[in-house]
Amino acid sequence: MQWQIHVSEIVFTFTLFILTKIETWRAGLLLNGGVLKLNFFNLIYANDYSNIIVEDFIIQCVTMSSDVNKLAGIETSAISLLRRAVELDSSKRYDEAVTCYQEGLQLLLQVLKGTKDESKKEKFRNKIQEYMARAEELKTHVQQEKEDGKYHEQIHIDSGSLGNSYEKLFSRFLDERVTCVEIEDPYIRSTHQVYNLLRFCELIVKLKCPVKEIKLLTSKEENLQAQDQQHQKLGHVKQGLQKHNIDLDIQYSSTLHDREIRLNTGWVIKIGRGLDIYKGVDKFAVGFCDFDLRPCHETTIDIFHRKNIKENK
Repeated sequence: MQWQIHVSEIVFTFTLFILTKIETWRAGLLLNGGVLKLNFFNLIYANDYSNIIVEDFIIQCVTMSSDVNKLAGIETSAISLLRRAVELDSSKRYDEAVTCYQEGLQLLLQVLKGTKDESKKEKFRNKIQEYMARAEELKTHVQQEKEDGKYHEQIHIDSGSLGNSYEKLFSRFLDERVTCVEIEDPYIRSTHQVYNLLRFCELIVKLKCPVKEIKLLTSKEENLQAQDQQHQKLGHVKQGLQKHNIDLDIQYSSTLHDREIRLNTGWVIKIGRGLDIYKGVDKFAVGFCDFDLRPCHETTIDIFHRKNIKENK
């Protein structure tokens, strides 16, 4: 009788333990987009505890399946980035190509680490070596051209294209040596154009460049009321930048036509449309806040160094 009581206590304790694990498993497991339903209660009530080993095996399979899917997703992203790198490389947009090569290689290294198949691992190793060699070659080439002042990059943006945020286009040149930025753009007047300026200034703040001064040269609105509104909007931008120890110097010109950004490091960024390269979208549409998702107007951007201009004169 005493022996039977001990057995009952053991079964009861074990049952509580299993039930606790069930709740954890049920809360966290997903299989093919649906909840994995484990029939533990039937097993327990039937006193068939041995079958729980089978269920535990299923859980391990689900975990393995999740890891495989995650690895496949990383591989897809790596392939996409490396294809983009090759496209940029072919278009002689070498600086951007280097960035894509580096990001794609980081992802491909993760795939290599998680791959068990030796033949696939060898394939990934060969590809990594190939892309890494090209990235290093381009990086050296770009660095040498920058040092010589001969670097010239032309970016053509197609109408409706995506992935052309200010950060993607210009962050490469906003480094730790930039202390002054000059912006010449006759159309920083209407609300959306002032927002464009603000987004560019936010990028400077976000990148933590040691910029102390931003010089803006633009044109005035046509009537006095619109001019007052323009001045107020730009004044708000100026006040916001002062909180980050950046002074915005605003000047106006009635004859200004060219659109370019000049950095004290010597880089000149000429934009056909100035900062106004994005198409208008609804305030609640995807792309309103994230410029990488905002469709663009067609335009051309030329990036070069002032040293190259002096040498060519």
